[in-house]
Amino acid sequence: MQKKTSFKIPQLKAKIHKNYALDKKTWLGVGGPAQYYIEPQDIEDVQLIFQNKGELPITILGAGSNILIRDGGIDGIVLHLGKTFKTYQVQKNKITAKAGISLIELAKIAAENNLTGFEFMSGIPGSLGGGLKMNAGAYGSDMAQIVTQITMIDTEGNIHKIDPRKADFFSYRHSQLPIGWIFVEATMQGNPKDKKIILEMMENLHQKRLQTQPQKVRTAGSTFKNPPNMPAWKLIDAAGLRGYSQNGAKMSEKHSNFMINEGKATASALEELGEFVRTTVANKTGQTLEWEIERIGKRK
Repeated sequence: MQKKTSFKIPQLKAKIHKNYALDKKTWLGVGGPAQYYIEPQDIEDVQLIFQNKGELPITILGAGSNILIRDGGIDGIVLHLGKTFKTYQVQKNKITAKAGISLIELAKIAAENNLTGFEFMSGIPGSLGGGLKMNAGAYGSDMAQIVTQITMIDTEGNIHKIDPRKADFFSYRHSQLPIGWIFVEATMQGNPKDKKIILEMMENLHQKRLQTQPQKVRTAGSTFKNPPNMPAWKLIDAAGLRGYSQNGAKMSEKHSNFMINEGKATASALEELGEFVRTTVANKTGQTLEWEIERIGKRK
């Protein structure tokens, strides 16, 4: 695709950034620049961007926790729901929040309001929008169990509201979000419970994560989805790849399904390690691992 040299949208409140560095926007700390980068100020901005994008593709960037941006960067528009999309409202047993809010923050909000059902979010380092897209979950719970309404914007800027429970919208680590659409808001329902009990549950989950997952390193969380019959980490262990490293990219010794940037790995090195793991696991166990980390952008 031939790159445009300028791009403007009338009445847009947000600033349009050109050749914007994306490596610091992801947990893995890698990736080339965005041709255009925009943080819309409100839903009307989102609609304007879609209505005026022309032939430019739009890529949605959430909290950057479950994504690998390739070294060549991303053509078109990268749209990120920033601080103006972190607002929320609590009404009885329901929380309605914009899609930019973090899942960890939502878990805290639910606890403060004596609502259970959100505890699994307390250790997932992603945004609500990203959590909806991949039906984020942990410890036997996921988004499908609590979301009662979703607001989306389509590729033409039109707003759609659905009840995902009636639309069979979620499956394991997946949602039926149409290609090119974006989540902007969701309503989630919890159940009343004493705040002290909720905080104890969250602390128990926190301790489990400390014991089983790498901390204070550059990682995107689970690298591969769990096959139906066995956790991905067991397959990686069976292939002898716990702690395996190459070119600055490593499979964690603490949790072998977590891929780590040891400091200077490129996106290519990380992706190559992931593909090496997939090939080795397939050869040694007969099982094919599917990426859970979303890989986007161009190879350099």
